[in-house]
Amino acid sequence: MIRSIRPLAALSTRIPTGTIRSIRRYAAQAESANGSSDDPKSPSFRQSRSAPTIQPPAATTEEPSLGESPLFLHTTETALSTPGIRFTDGHGLKGPTGKGRQTRRMNLYQAIRDALGTALATNPKSFVFGEDVQTGVFRCTTGLVDEFGKKRVFNTPLTEQGIAGFAIGLASVGATAIAEIQFGDYIFPAFDQLVNEAAKQRYASGGAYPLEGGSLTIRAPIGSVGHGGLYHSQSPEGYFLGAAGLKVVIPRSPIQAKGLLLAAIRDPNPVLVFEPKILYRAAVEEVPTDDYTLPIGQPEIVREGTDLTVVSYGTPLHICHRAIELLKSPPPSLIPFLPEALRPPNPAPAIQLIDLRTISPMPLGAMTEAVKKTGRMVIVHEAGKAGSVGNDLAGEVGRRAFEYLEAPIGLVSGWDTPVPLTFEKFYQPDVIRVFDKLVETLAY
Repeated sequence: MIRSIRPLAALSTRIPTGTIRSIRRYAAQAESANGSSDDPKSPSFRQSRSAPTIQPPAATTEEPSLGESPLFLHTTETALSTPGIRFTDGHGLKGPTGKGRQTRRMNLYQAIRDALGTALATNPKSFVFGEDVQTGVFRCTTGLVDEFGKKRVFNTPLTEQGIAGFAIGLASVGATAIAEIQFGDYIFPAFDQLVNEAAKQRYASGGAYPLEGGSLTIRAPIGSVGHGGLYHSQSPEGYFLGAAGLKVVIPRSPIQAKGLLLAAIRDPNPVLVFEPKILYRAAVEEVPTDDYTLPIGQPEIVREGTDLTVVSYGTPLHICHRAIELLKSPPPSLIPFLPEALRPPNPAPAIQLIDLRTISPMPLGAMTEAVKKTGRMVIVHEAGKAGSVGNDLAGEVGRRAFEYLEAPIGLVSGWDTPVPLTFEKFYQPDVIRVFDKLVETLAY
């Protein structure tokens, strides 16, 4: 990202003129390459932070493409059978005409764009704003300004604390504020506004904040894409676990993204919606076209099982499903690494897979009950271990269901290092790492 170089003029007494010219020439070339415009009326007048190209790794037998995940729903029937789906018009699955609901094939960013369009169309007091939302770095907001105008969809300066502060104030007067932080990596300048102001206002006001009809939603893309490096691949969700009053949701698919985002926008409590950026294009489903919500605070059991509970959210949920399938039908190359009890023709273990969806407030009661039934748990996420969802969940479940546990609670996560550019693939939990932890936990 190249911010304005005009302040360099004030330093001209110390910087050689030739150096300033070189910097300005480099900046101009960069603006041209990024498609920026010098026309103040252009939506791209202010250059954006460059988004890393999303190129999913090549598929293998052990680790197929994310887009091939069987957790994505590709028929209208399965999409409309999504647990907890609630259509806002109140007509259920038959719809207002009585002839049923329609779905449309969408990827994750299109589902988010559909949710934002629905929110703006159904609530005249809703606003979408952030850095470059008029164009959309990931296309989640593309076209909204043409449809709803610049007074309701507008770009902001490059100031995350300003975006969050403005959103808090806008909600306080009864508006629906939908703010975008362009990358989750850049949410830290807004940290004070979010955890010291947004999280506390509803409690401090005795429930009077926001005014009736107002709400505060912050969206941000998170997670690695394989080559984003230190400042475009972080998963910062763990930092917000201690901010009582903030809700945090992370969807795994387009259907989930639309329903959870609309639920967040209509929740009077402030909600952070973190979107796994690698799924923006990789995840494709049949998504209901009507206005609907999915419940915040409720996990979803996406696969039943009695021998082990695997808990995850976002992108790693698909990795977990593949690891479970690999254990169910292991290829010959992996059989030598399995304990005798887990090798064919012995029956494969029945593994339960749960999507947390909401990590704050964490559904501890549901997770405790799951472990009481299976006796074993493995948690998987992309963020590092320290201060993470996994450590928090493992500690709470361990205290609440200690006498039911047959093995230590397993955790597969990113490493406690900055996300390494060259070795980003090794930072991400992959199928084999999850597979190993499943085997270790079942064999304990």
